[in-house]
Amino acid sequence: MQSYGLFFMVAVAIGGVAWVFVYPLLSGERQAERRKASIARAEPMPRPTRGPQKPRREQIEGTLKELEERRKKTKRLPLSVRIAQAGLTWSKRRFVGTAAGLGVAVFAITLMLLGGGLLPALAFGFAAGCGLPLWLLKFLKKRREGRFLDALPDAVDVIVRGIKSGLPLLDSLRLIASEAPEPVCSEFRAIIETQTIGIPLGDACLKLYERIPLPEANFFGIVIAIQQRAGGNLSEALGNLSRVLRDRKKMKAKITAMSMEAKASAAIIGALPIVVMGLVYFTSPSYIDLLWTDQLGHMMLAGSATWMTLGVLVMRKMINFDF
Repeated sequence: MQSYGLFFMVAVAIGGVAWVFVYPLLSGERQAERRKASIARAEPMPRPTRGPQKPRREQIEGTLKELEERRKKTKRLPLSVRIAQAGLTWSKRRFVGTAAGLGVAVFAITLMLLGGGLLPALAFGFAAGCGLPLWLLKFLKKRREGRFLDALPDAVDVIVRGIKSGLPLLDSLRLIASEAPEPVCSEFRAIIETQTIGIPLGDACLKLYERIPLPEANFFGIVIAIQQRAGGNLSEALGNLSRVLRDRKKMKAKITAMSMEAKASAAIIGALPIVVMGLVYFTSPSYIDLLWTDQLGHMMLAGSATWMTLGVLVMRKMINFDF
């Protein structure tokens, strides 16, 4: 039983490490970033020269080119930025200290209280100290981004109505910063504070994408930046942006509804081997005892856990749809 527990804990630790470190390499995110960078490096198409529209087009194209250059600067985000994107107010030192303390605590509990041995204790301590905190940051970031997307279209509509009624753009942003739900109010408050210290309003809105790395936040920053530099009807541009945001939200809801059947099937397939093994153990223990009493059974369990982890990662990649 102790050997079975050892192999099981090692397999779980290997799966956790693979989930945190190996999955980004297998998911194709780096290849997608390289492809985006290669497309962004393309030269702008030649512009027809027609009368008074040429200077405005040049300004807009120059603004878009500058925005693309800013986006290509940061590929690997530092830990402090990832903590801020998750909505935490912790410092980098506090986060690292908490993660290290959690890893040491899990190592001590596994080694002393559970008697799992040195190898599984190290594996569980490493998974708890490195894998769990990073997964928690990613989870909090996704949840915060979801709340932001839910409230952003309404905030943009409020800005449009304020501009049409005669309010300046900055006063409309202050209204959002005081009345909108979290995290929209805190992000717009950060925009106002950034503008207060002397940064132009367009650049302050562009920094929203650094804290909320979503295409919708980037759309908002680009619209404000172009209007501040090239002029134009801001209420009409923001009204079109609001419609785009709501259409993207509807499309995301449709994709989620259509993919729920595939997600349920993947969950059943992934849980089926574990459930069957548990049922066989409780109904006929002698039939399955060879898996944790024989050396070959230990190797089979470790191999099965590894392949099950890879299969779950592949199914997760297949049922996640980005648009």
